Amino acid sequence: MLKRVVQVSFLLIGGTLGVLFLPYLFAMFAFTSKPMINNAYVEAILGAIILYLLSLFLTEPIVNFIKWIEERLLKAPIMDLLFGTIGLIGGLSVAFLFSFGLNAIDIPVISSVIPVLLSILLGYLGFQVGFKKREEFIGAMTSMRNTTTKKKEPVETTEPIAPQKDVYKLLDTSVIIDGRIADIVATGFLQGILVVPQFVLTELQHIADSSDTLKRTKGRRGLDILKRLQNDDGPHVMITDEDIPNVAEVDLKLVKLAKKMQGLVVTNDFNLNKVSDLHGVAVLNINDLANAVKPVVIPGEEMHVVVIKDGKEHNQGVAYLDDGTMIVIEDGRSYIGQAIDVLVTSVLQTSAGRMIFAKPKGR
Repeated sequence: MLKRVVQVSFLLIGGTLGVLFLPYLFAMFAFTSKPMINNAYVEAILGAIILYLLSLFLTEPIVNFIKWIEERLLKAPIMDLLFGTIGLIGGLSVAFLFSFGLNAIDIPVISSVIPVLLSILLGYLGFQVGFKKREEFIGAMTSMRNTTTKKKEPVETTEPIAPQKDVYKLLDTSVIIDGRIADIVATGFLQGILVVPQFVLTELQHIADSSDTLKRTKGRRGLDILKRLQNDDGPHVMITDEDIPNVAEVDLKLVKLAKKMQGLVVTNDFNLNKVSDLHGVAVLNINDLANAVKPVVIPGEEMHVVVIKDGKEHNQGVAYLDDGTMIVIEDGRSYIGQAIDVLVTSVLQTSAGRMIFAKPKGR
């Protein structure tokens, strides 16, 4: 279709050029005495034939060039095209104003050629300025709008100020399977946009399809947690196809994607936490949050616990609090299965959890 349009355009242009310029050519070769040749219809037909013959060689390159331009325009962002067009219109407007002054000069080169050159030059410069300075234009318009808003009288309101929700928080596989993220979101403590990359979702699906019963249960639990996050009235959950093609490991992909999106990594994986710190990516560790809200235990405090099993070191006993915190009891092996009072000697706090060291009361 495009090829036919180009050929028809060549015919129309050839006919027009034939009517305009062939009379001068006939006059040079003394054809004006022959009325059949010196005729507008004959000139139009001859011009159309000449341009059509040229189109046999030029149509294909022109069609390819038009398609190339079309592909470039379709791939260009809409804001680039908008500001480039605005700059082009501004440059052509300035060139048009200059042409008024040049028309008053009675020199053919200046009055006819210079305006065309100015139109090309200023049009090109205007397009480039609009295209490359679009961010500054947007910033200037935003600043003007904010200034106008500040000049308005403040309106008293009792409604709370909504927190910012434009920070991307990328969820890893472990925190989705863990499930506590859904409860934290439900309480309103976690704001922003929750991002689940497609490669994390793929890994979760592989776990759900595993032949191992425990892994399969964890994977299906993770998919249920994602469905719950999407249905709850909380932060928006965004599934993104963004990928880091040169990296194979899922954790490293997640860290690099978070750095690219200027977001945070939400995890309860201690090793991923360390890797994110090395790459300068902020981390929200669910275990850190859980440890922060646990009751504070200080050395010398008395606790009543049940010794469950023996510890790793000689003569140690192990007990647990209701929240799962491990208590290592020195000389507590002999009390296994008994409820005893212990005194806290020290507390070890890490991102992997909290561990309390104690000894039986009276020793």
